[in-house]
Amino acid sequence: MNVIQAVILGLVQGLGEFLPISSSAHLVLLPWFFRWPDPGLTFDVALHLGTLIAVILYFWRDLLELVVCGLFQPRSRDGRLFYYLLVASVPGALFGYLLEDQAATVFRSPLLIAATLTLMGLGLWWADRAGRKSRSMDDITLMDGIIVGLSQALAIIPGVSRSGITMSAGLLTGMRRETAARFSFLMSVPIIAGAALLQLKDLTPAAVNTPFILGVVTSAVVGFLAIKFMLRYLRHGSYLLFTWYRILLALLVVMVFYWRR
Repeated sequence: MNVIQAVILGLVQGLGEFLPISSSAHLVLLPWFFRWPDPGLTFDVALHLGTLIAVILYFWRDLLELVVCGLFQPRSRDGRLFYYLLVASVPGALFGYLLEDQAATVFRSPLLIAATLTLMGLGLWWADRAGRKSRSMDDITLMDGIIVGLSQALAIIPGVSRSGITMSAGLLTGMRRETAARFSFLMSVPIIAGAALLQLKDLTPAAVNTPFILGVVTSAVVGFLAIKFMLRYLRHGSYLLFTWYRILLALLVVMVFYWRR
């Protein structure tokens, strides 16, 4: 992998992890479109580390307060939210572990990704239309954590989008757009951290080269900006923009797939 590819993939990861467009789909499709070599497991570590840094840097005050309250004031609002986030992380972690082989093989079909991009895009639009959008972070319950956590399990399939499916589930429980996004981003910390830790065991010092470092830095910077953009955009904007993007990308995938046959 050269440095240009590393920067582009870092850019895609930073955007796709926090915008509801599926980072995993883009990381499969981009090398497929341009016939690049598989970046491999080592570079996946770099990308996960970058987005983990982004979300921790953006939410460090919230995360610190959640942890402190969870440990010492479990009945407070933030204390309860800490445990709701932990509960919500379990289904995604479990499915990710059980379906790891399928995620690396069967689920990487371009046509399957085109289908999930479209279906999830329409699902996101419907959830945005149907949700009451009246509940804030103060109103989140354990049941909300369970529902959103179960939805996150589907994100193992490229094209679904971890942020997209969890935001959709949050909207359907009545959360405001910004609340659903914030809860989704906070949920991403244990999931991304777990994925990075699992992959770190196979990382060797020799693998930490210039493309690796560029991947970490680019995904961290872009991820931070993507979080900031989403939380500001959703104060007044809808998810329709991302639905259209997903559908247009899916159409492009189908066209390229059949053109190459």
